[in-house]
Amino acid sequence: MKDNTITSAVIIGAGIFGVSTGLHLARRGVRVTIVNDGPPANGASGRSLSWLNSARMRSEPYHRLRMAGIDRYRTLAARFPGVDWLRFEGGLTWDTEGEGNEIDAAYRYETSIGYDAQHLAAGDIARATPGLDARAITKQGAIFNPGEGWIDLPILIGLLLKEFATLGGTLVTDQGAASVMIEGGRAIGVETVTGARFTADAVVLATGPAVPKMAGDVGQTIGDGTPIALLVQTKPLAHPLRAVLNTPRVAVRPAPGGTFSLDADWAADEGVRVREDGSYDIDDAVVEALLDEASKVMEGNPKLEIASIGVGGKPIPGDGEPVVGALKAIPGYYVAFSHSGATLGLIVGELLAYEVATGTEHPMLATFRPERFTSQ
Repeated sequence: MKDNTITSAVIIGAGIFGVSTGLHLARRGVRVTIVNDGPPANGASGRSLSWLNSARMRSEPYHRLRMAGIDRYRTLAARFPGVDWLRFEGGLTWDTEGEGNEIDAAYRYETSIGYDAQHLAAGDIARATPGLDARAITKQGAIFNPGEGWIDLPILIGLLLKEFATLGGTLVTDQGAASVMIEGGRAIGVETVTGARFTADAVVLATGPAVPKMAGDVGQTIGDGTPIALLVQTKPLAHPLRAVLNTPRVAVRPAPGGTFSLDADWAADEGVRVREDGSYDIDDAVVEALLDEASKVMEGNPKLEIASIGVGGKPIPGDGEPVVGALKAIPGYYVAFSHSGATLGLIVGELLAYEVATGTEHPMLATFRPERFTSQ
């Protein structure tokens, strides 16, 4: 379907939100240019755990959006059966011992909303999913969510960009920082530090953790809770683990080629220091401790070796909910900023493109508007 509200758009950011939105706009007949500071997926999308889920407790609109996001990945999986970059083999989570353990409450909540969940004792987990060291699981047990999965975002972004190119979309990389051009109170395009200018009817800001500051530069407020995140990619390892693990001390996600992706909030807090120039110092001892924590929860306690380390901001809005849609004070200016970029990547691109192309607000995004921060 071709829409007539706008004919052109420029997007800043070639992560999953930017590329997904660009592709959906191109499918609607809009002429789209995506501008990125470096190569595609060089930001948060390139260092995401990429666990596809709607586990635990969150607002009803956010849960519905996440479930729609998972639905789009199931459609994608049907188009590409058997690939090693998109899998639905479940997720397993457990909490620490003590009063803070919320496994029973989380299980009761998930079943109350129809989210597929099994509350399992340590001895029962092997029958549900392989590759765990059951000794790591606390006495309150764990929740296994059979419908969860994972995606390799850089591979997905590359796939989406191929279709984007066939539809006439333009990708401009290695431009350095970019800013939104505003004339007469409306967004008219993008200018990069190299002096390149790209004019369009609409501009979409999809720069991950940079979104709040860039919006602030034009007088718009978006609450920002972005922390520093650290993702370790391991070397290939023959191991039976298939589910994504979210444990008290480490998250472990299978990845293409027999590798694993690892992260933990404590590792980023203790192991990463931001230098004055914005680059990072990484504590090798903390990274080794993260590898050790991952080994403890995996069957056989394998020796894990580092292949690569990614460090940078993890996009999280100040209230934890997605920020998607128009900056109404500046016509033609749209933003996409959220945690769970992997789970939401396809659906947010689809719904935001609908809004940009038609000028009509989508009801699924009603509670996620940027102006909620201004009203606060």
